Amino acid sequence: MANKQRIVFAGTPEFAAQHLAALLADERWEVVAVYTQPDRPAGRGKKLQASAVKQLAQAHQLPVEQPVSLKSAEAQQQLRDYAPDVMVVVAYGLLLPQAVLDIPTYGCVNVHGSLLPRWRGAAPIQRALWAGDDETGVAIMRMEAGLDTGPVLLEAKLPILPTDTSASLYEKLAELGPKALCEALAQLPTLLDQAQPQDDSQATYAHKLSKEEAQLDWQLPAVQLERWVRAFNPWPICWFPAANGEIIKVWQAQVDNQQSTAPAGTVLHADKHGIVIQTGQGALRITQLQPAGKKPMSATDFLNGRSDWLVVGTQLPTGTS
Repeated sequence: MANKQRIVFAGTPEFAAQHLAALLADERWEVVAVYTQPDRPAGRGKKLQASAVKQLAQAHQLPVEQPVSLKSAEAQQQLRDYAPDVMVVVAYGLLLPQAVLDIPTYGCVNVHGSLLPRWRGAAPIQRALWAGDDETGVAIMRMEAGLDTGPVLLEAKLPILPTDTSASLYEKLAELGPKALCEALAQLPTLLDQAQPQDDSQATYAHKLSKEEAQLDWQLPAVQLERWVRAFNPWPICWFPAANGEIIKVWQAQVDNQQSTAPAGTVLHADKHGIVIQTGQGALRITQLQPAGKKPMSATDFLNGRSDWLVVGTQLPTGTS
């Protein structure tokens, strides 16, 4: 391999941009081109907005390609013309056909936000929290045609703390990932020779999150609901309907040790320390919540203006809509 690897980078969001920044800061690599998703309408004015990766690439005066697809012979020839040693793919969002995977000398390397084969797919960070995993991390893998199925070259682990949200894990993995990527690229030929195939029998799939899934079902255990509150923060944010039908989002909650024989969904307490609601097993204390159209607020602020929404003794609707 040449002293300076010729890298084509493909990625779109801020998570990917942090990996690109690490490559640009390291003299061992030469980033010869950057691929990213086409500009998308964003904000109230729906103006076209460049991705975080495109903005960084332009700041470094790098060639930027934004194909709608990589399936055409023209798009593939364009990539071939960059003569990459390796293509680094981080949260790109476009399918790479086999013809593209075969173009770089050393193939395509992907940074994935889980310990593969657990949590293949679109939402690995959130699903690790959602399921109550003790640890997560990043896997550097050689890409193949299947979704996150390629052999793992290197992985880096970190514990999941009881206070972690998807937002905090995202930040930690955005620090861990670039270091692991650079470590893998530095010994790429050796790692490719030693790459371990994934055990497909241990694979789990990280489905995308939905707003519907974020509705709290009071019949479930408090331990599970508390995990969901952290997993669905910062998006889509867990929510539930009050007895009056108003939607309330939940930003922070803890498992409450209070014992009660009240039915699931019953409001047990409501004071400055939080709003305690009985679940299928245990109780959940909500400490930060958000009425529709308002900013997130403390339980105290919520009760000051909306105490009639969550009256002690009231039973909230259970199940999901």
